[in-house]
Formats: sequence, C-alpha cells, structure tokens
Amino acid sequence: HVLLVESGGGWVQPGGSLTLSCTASRMVFSIYDMGWYRQAPGLQRELVASITSQETTNYTDSVKGRFLISRDNAKNTVSLQMNNLQPEDTAVYYCNAYFKATGSGVLHDFWGQGTQVTVSS
Repeated sequence: HVLLVESGGGWVQPGGSLTLSCTASRMVFSIYDMGWYRQAPGLQRELVASITSQETTNYTDSVKGRFLISRDNAKNTVSLQMNNLQPEDTAVYYCNAYFKATGSGVLHDFWGQGTQVTVSS
C-alpha cells in the first residue's frame, strides 16, 4: 500500500523557519497532486499548500509569502519550506497525495501520519 512519511517538524521560536518533507513510496508519485494540511487542537484540518502534478501551486491566505511548497519527482518527495513562523502556525502537519483517474473517476487519496510543528517563545 501507499506510504507517506513526513519529517522535519519540531519546535521553533516565532520568526523562525522549518522545512517539512514528505517521502512517498509504492505509488507513481509524479501523477499525484500533493498537499500539506494542518490541524490545530480543536480546529478542523485545513489545506495549507498544494502542488499539482503539473506543479501549479496554491496557498491558503495566511501563509502566502511565508511558505513555499515544492516537489521532486525523482526523489518522490514534496517539501514545505516555512518561514517567519508564528504561534498560530502551531499544528500537526499532514502530507496528502491525491489522484483522480480520468477514466473511471476512482479517487486515490492518501495521508501521512503527521508531524508536529510548535511555534512558541
């Protein structure tokens, strides 16, 4: 089965930076749209950033100009560079892989186990 493994989470002071990575296995990585979601305590999971198989990117407004998503199809990896982190960025961050087959319409939707990001002084 598909495996998504996140890494790079941790604790950082406000204004600091972290880079999250997600490595995928047992899938044709290049055809999947990839995303980073986050979930803070008591809140719903939200999309932070996404990158399509064609490398079109999208960001939620609160991280625009601070976060950068990228992918390396040769390494089956998607990364999220996070700069100027703020306490409100504190959450568990999840990697997502999504692909909808054009013929059958079957959805392939996979999640990593999550990595904690904590921003505090």
